Order: sequence, then structure tokens, then C-alpha cells
Amino acid sequence: MGPQKEGRPVTVTATYTIPGMHVREHVVPVPLDWSDPGRGEIEVFFREITDPGRAREDLPCLVYLQGGPGGKGPRPLAPDGWIGQALKTHRVVVMDQRGTGRSTRIDGRRMSAFATAEQGADFLACFRADSIVADHEHVRRTVYGGRRWSTIGQSYGGFLTLTYLSRAPEALRSCRVTGGLPGLDPSAAEVYRRTYPRVEAKNREFYRRYPQHAELAGRVADRLAAGDVRLPDGDALTVRRFQSLGIDLGMKPGYERMHYLLDEAFNGEELSATFLHQVLARTSYSDNPLFAALQESIYGHGPGATAWAAQAERPRHPAFAEDARPLLFTGEMIYPWMFEEIAELRPFRGAVELMAAREEWPPLYDHDRLAANEVPVAAAVYHDDMFVDAGLQLDTASRTGNTRCWITNEYEHDGITDPRVFDRLGEMIRDMGGEITGA
Repeated sequence: MGPQKEGRPVTVTATYTIPGMHVREHVVPVPLDWSDPGRGEIEVFFREITDPGRAREDLPCLVYLQGGPGGKGPRPLAPDGWIGQALKTHRVVVMDQRGTGRSTRIDGRRMSAFATAEQGADFLACFRADSIVADHEHVRRTVYGGRRWSTIGQSYGGFLTLTYLSRAPEALRSCRVTGGLPGLDPSAAEVYRRTYPRVEAKNREFYRRYPQHAELAGRVADRLAAGDVRLPDGDALTVRRFQSLGIDLGMKPGYERMHYLLDEAFNGEELSATFLHQVLARTSYSDNPLFAALQESIYGHGPGATAWAAQAERPRHPAFAEDARPLLFTGEMIYPWMFEEIAELRPFRGAVELMAAREEWPPLYDHDRLAANEVPVAAAVYHDDMFVDAGLQLDTASRTGNTRCWITNEYEHDGITDPRVFDRLGEMIRDMGGEITGA
């Protein structure tokens, strides 16, 4: 379906077929600031994917709400996983969230162009969930004729889902959420109070599986503490940056990826080039700087600053000290030192300091509207999820109408990669009475 005449111009940049997937690419201009369109425009990019044999059929749309913050849409190589299952019944829409991928991208070079930190902070404040939902609504109205569509939200995509249900439930047929129901009373301090113990438990499991690495990780940390270790881009590799690799322990293959990384850490008495290149790739944020820049602001909701909550909580957990042994790796925590030590993040420093100190944020969730929700919501809650606390997820589910949860410890945070998760949530929606149909 083409764009409505009253909509802003939409550009189809390419149409092509990957084996098993017909793809149409679109670029849509949107306001930088939906509350003040006079501040200028940016572009958002999205792909529409269909089964090649059904590309001309009038299929319902399923929108993928990506994890993040600062996540671009997936680049599928084959019709497998959840996308393969979705293509059997839906036209799949995957957007590069504003500021990422082929949407008008924010990186260090863009942030360096601002004359003041205040300008940079005001700019970054336009890239939160409320703006992302407004972008999707604009696409739904102008490209798809205002017809309802369904969503599947992974991780931060679940946060976006709750904002969507708060602001435009009339747009939605059904919502699947995987590992991502946010707390409805956002508090970065509470999130990290709950997160550190879960990350410590993942570390203990890693060393249980690979006990030889307790000594090896400590040896790496001792070498880094001695100083003068440089990554290939020239940044100094510090113990705390090494610890930040633990973010991967929340994924199903994360223990194994960490095992193989440490397995080649040394070449003789010095850290190997292989190890240093891999550490750079995993900790540079060159592909997703907004993930770091916006991490704590996703909990900004009404009055109160986020105030570097992960940093403030860390001293209460001395097991994460740089000289503690066994060395513990940190998780999805962003610290102010990252904007000093990591090259790609340095241009964000002044802006994120102001973001962390900001005392007032627009609310992201409408409690009354969520309590009265009628859109069917099926959520996979991973009991041992390192990233999103299961207790907070279940509290949110209890306060959101027409929501059912599947609680499981079979999966980690990346359970969406198993097509059975997508199918199970679809069965739950069917058993709840099915999707909302009609305009």
C-alpha cells in the first residue's frame, strides 16, 4: 500500500529479493522533535519483508521493536528464526530506530558538531521511547493507511511496547514481548539495585563452568593494572573496561564466547593481538554509541535525575572491585568513565553528564490507560534474565490489562532467537481471543 497523499513524502530506495525474503526499503522524513516540529527534520529508514510468494497479498503487518536503546533493525540473512515464522502470516516491518543504522545516525562526529554540551543534551533527549513510537505511528498512518498492526518487542522493545500502549493503543492488533516488560514506576536506582546481584550470579556460573578462567581473568586484570596496554585504536585498556565484557554473560552463548576470548588472552607473557582486537570490537560502541549515551535516560520518567545510578550502586557490591578475586565482570551498566576512556564515546561526554543530571523528564507510561488496556499482550519473562528483572516484569504485567506471561528459565535474554518463543506467544494471543481486527 502506497503512502497517503497528505503524508510527507516517502522514498522507496530499493526493492530486491534475498532467498526466501522479498524486501522493500523506505526512507521517511520525520520531525527531530515531535513536540516542536520547527526544530528541523531527520530521516528514519525501515525495511518491509515478505515471503516472495506472498508479496502481493494484503497481509497484516508485524512491526519489530528492537532492543537497545540505540538499536538498529536486524539484517536477516535467511528466513529463519522468528522472522521465518512471522513471514508465514505477516508482512514484517523492521525500522532502524532514529539515530541508528541508515536512519539519520548519531555518532561521535555528529556530537562533536554541537557548540555546547547543552545543545548536545537537548538533541539526545529527542531520541527516547516517546519519539520512537511517534516515528512508528507516522509510518503506520502515511505508509500503511492507518491500519492496525501487531508488534513484537525484544528487550528495550518491550519498553517501547508499553509506551505505544500508553500513547496509541488504537494502532495495535496485538503485542508480543520477549524479556522486556519495564517497571511502570521507572527508577534507574532500583533497576541497578536489582541488577548487580543477578550479574554476580552469572559470573559465578561462568567460573563454575570454566574454573580455569578464575586464575586467567585475574592474570589479565593484573597485567592491565600494571598499565601501558593499548587497544588497536590507541585507547588504554583498563581493568574496568575489561570487566565490562560481562554484558555478554546474559546471552545464551555468552559463557562460551567469554571462554574462547580468555582462552587466547596471552601470547607468552603479554596479551595477544587476537585478544586485544576482540576486546576493542566488543567494547568500542562504534556500532551503537546511543546504547551507552541513552542507557540510563530510558528510566527518566517525571521528576528526578537518573544521576549515574549504575556508578552510584557499584560501591555497595565490593565483589565487583577491580582488585577483587575472582574478578567479576559487569553487565548492562554504563559508567561515566566510559565517556573518557572510549574514543567513540568521548564526544558524548558533556551531553550525557547533563542528561544524567536532568531533573524532569516527560512521562513514558500512562498507568490508567495501561490498566484499562484491551490489546492482547503476551510476554515471555525469563526467570534468570540478567538484563530485565523478572520481578519488575511480573509487577508490570499485573498492572497492565489483557496481559499474560509465560515464565521460563529455559532461555536467556536472547530467547527470541528460538522460533519456538515466537510461536508460543502467538498461541497465547490466540487463546486470549486473538488479535484485534478492523480499522
